[in-house]
Amino acid sequence: MKISLFQGILIGVFVFGAIIGLFVFSTYTGSVGDNEKIGPVVMWGVLPETDMQAVLASATKNDATFKNVSYIQKNPTTLAVELATAIATGSMPDLVLSSQENLHSLAKFITPISFNTLSPKTFTTTFIDGAGVFAAPGGYYGIPFLVDPLVLFSNRSILANNGIAKPPATLEALTGLVPRVATLTPSRQVTRGLIALGSYANVKNARGILSSLFLQTGVPISSYSTNGVLAANLGVTATSGTPPGQAVLSFYTQFADPSKVSYTWNASLPNSERVFLAGDLALYLGYVSEERYLRSANPNLNFTVTALPQPATATIKKAYGLIYAFMVPRGAKNESGAYQIAALFSNSAEQSLSASLTGLAPVNLNVLGGVAPIDPIAVVAYDEALYTYGWLSPAPTDTDAIFSGMINNVISGRLTLEVALSSAESALNALLQQ
Repeated sequence: MKISLFQGILIGVFVFGAIIGLFVFSTYTGSVGDNEKIGPVVMWGVLPETDMQAVLASATKNDATFKNVSYIQKNPTTLAVELATAIATGSMPDLVLSSQENLHSLAKFITPISFNTLSPKTFTTTFIDGAGVFAAPGGYYGIPFLVDPLVLFSNRSILANNGIAKPPATLEALTGLVPRVATLTPSRQVTRGLIALGSYANVKNARGILSSLFLQTGVPISSYSTNGVLAANLGVTATSGTPPGQAVLSFYTQFADPSKVSYTWNASLPNSERVFLAGDLALYLGYVSEERYLRSANPNLNFTVTALPQPATATIKKAYGLIYAFMVPRGAKNESGAYQIAALFSNSAEQSLSASLTGLAPVNLNVLGGVAPIDPIAVVAYDEALYTYGWLSPAPTDTDAIFSGMINNVISGRLTLEVALSSAESALNALLQQ
């Protein structure tokens, strides 16, 4: 079996016991004897079990090593609690597969990979830039696997009927389409919307959408200070002009303001995914992995997938996405085998296979820079994966509560943009520093 440079770096020395176990797999060839040495690897993950079972079954046909891996799907909202309980009772898995949205909650239960085993140079030349969110003090929390970027789904029939040839590529162009597409009653009720933005509870993926807008505006949302403390940063202040965080809030909430020409959505409407599937919403912001569900849920819906719109003045593209990685929990019974399996999944063949079977994109730069996939949806996902980022956040439910409160305070008029933003940043800070 082939060994990539990345695997050769990973195949190193780990210290067993209180820190990490010593093991060497640099000469691994995938023979029967080596399969037995790897032993069974139990993996918990938040990706759909049917998808991961298909990945493991197909990977096993090419490499018998994967026959030792079993996968158990877990709910991302309870993953950290279940892992803590498993560690306390000695029943922990060998690998955990999750996105960066759960990393802050999981970090204290994870054994990082040291820079001596996986150097920063190897990591940055192997994986997308956004995978750096898994950096840990002196190492990395996990080995990146796949990425699920936020993209734009467009109802081609609605756009065509309104003389619009292509989906908007910029945020400014998106705003300009509202008067051409949105249909309102005399009492300003929305009967057909351009896009679901402005409110929170009925906008599917609102957390990811807001995260994208912040990142595109240069706001990191959370970052480490010089003394190593993780702190929230929502762009509350600016050296001149409007603070970037306020610009984000103003842009997002304008779509739910009946007094604005950009009004096209409100909190009384059904869930945005449901409205899009019904053919009453021209544009829908969702993760590329949703494409398969949308096709099956309404086979008659004529839609296309394009990259997430960017600010017209942006010189660097950014999009938010779910970046998945394999992590080894503290006290894993088969730590050595777990690292080997995680390393094998970074191979070009396994990356391409896993991406095609899950509908996600690879994180390996060699794959992303290689031959373009035939599937046009995959082409969009591959291209956007290169500039997809995440941020270290509190648990998704806690982040939703903070973001939702911020948006509701603005659209209801209870708080100004400045006060709502500052309040949200303080709430995020309190959770990030727990």
